[in-house]
Amino acid sequence: MELSKRLQAVADLVTAGYKVADIGTDHAYIPIFLLETGKTDWAAAMDVNKGPIEKARENIRAYGLEAQIETRLSNGFLALGKGEVQSAVIAGMGGNLVIRILQEGRDVVSTLQECILQPQSETDKVRAFLLQEGFFFIEEDMVEEDGKYYPMMKVKPPKSGEESRQNEEVWKIEQLWFGKLLLEKRHPVLKRYLERETRIREEILRSIRDKDSEQIQVRRGQLQEELNIIKKGMEYYAL
Repeated sequence: MELSKRLQAVADLVTAGYKVADIGTDHAYIPIFLLETGKTDWAAAMDVNKGPIEKARENIRAYGLEAQIETRLSNGFLALGKGEVQSAVIAGMGGNLVIRILQEGRDVVSTLQECILQPQSETDKVRAFLLQEGFFFIEEDMVEEDGKYYPMMKVKPPKSGEESRQNEEVWKIEQLWFGKLLLEKRHPVLKRYLERETRIREEILRSIRDKDSEQIQVRRGQLQEELNIIKKGMEYYAL
């Protein structure tokens, strides 16, 4: 199975040999790919909706993987038992939903070795939540596909009573926005994203240059503040 660039990058973050739960599996593309490539020997393809589960079953049957991929109708981690898998993938949904799934599945999440997360929005909120809860950031990646940018991360959940040493650090706002690990390794895709976001905001500022309503003044201040944060991110690439 050939994956999109986004899903390929997500699958690449999964540790070889781990059993995997794909939360919000949709078409079960990631579990099928992981089985086909020998990266796992068992996976659970889970979704809250019956439609995606039926489509996932069709795809799994087409690849002859019914014995190695189990489909489960599940709201988040609800239908997954402790110790069944070592890795969980949560990709392609909003950041607030990612946070809720991790919170509601806390008992199972704490038994995992890793979570592979690819939130479609509110990435800064997801990072802040993970740090607050004691997750350890192992790796971050970012890809561009069809003009859209997709950040993703591999994190290790805290065990009961355990906190990550990363919690002792206070991440700067640009690190929460753009990813501390991405900035530190000066990821080339992130650089292109920062350059694009700079251009967008500068163009908006130029377009409202001659306007001076109270609302415009507020918007101008927001844009300038965002540009300052982006500039702090770009400073990593000057090192």
